Amino acid sequence: MSINFGILSPFRLKISFSRLQTFVGLAAGVLSIAGALAAFLRPAPDKGVLMAIVQDAQTEKAVSDATIEILTPRDALVKTLTPDWSGKARCTLDEGRYRLRVSHPRYRAEVREVQLISRENTEVRVQLRAGDPLGRSIRRLFHH
Repeated sequence: MSINFGILSPFRLKISFSRLQTFVGLAAGVLSIAGALAAFLRPAPDKGVLMAIVQDAQTEKAVSDATIEILTPRDALVKTLTPDWSGKARCTLDEGRYRLRVSHPRYRAEVREVQLISRENTEVRVQLRAGDPLGRSIRRLFHH
């Protein structure tokens, strides 16, 4: 059986019913996969997304090998992250207050207070400054 779409198109397209079913099935499959991905990437109702961006304060280049600790206001460790090649780290957390402690051996540690709101993205930029060379030498002297 073929369907004549002559009324809908000036080209008088003839498509077999099985081809039309195939097209509709593929379109439905693509739409359902896209919907599932959108639902998966959206945070849960009581969760917020935290995006931390770590850079060198002087050059503004990404610092990909820093350690990002997410802490409660009382300094209990919630999660530890490592930024990707672009200096970005992302995670989903419960709504609430957190402290971000970013550290790296070549830089001074930085701490930021963060308030996450459910269903919201919160971006925190942390620029690390070079550490104190004298303090590092003294620490090395006493720790080795």
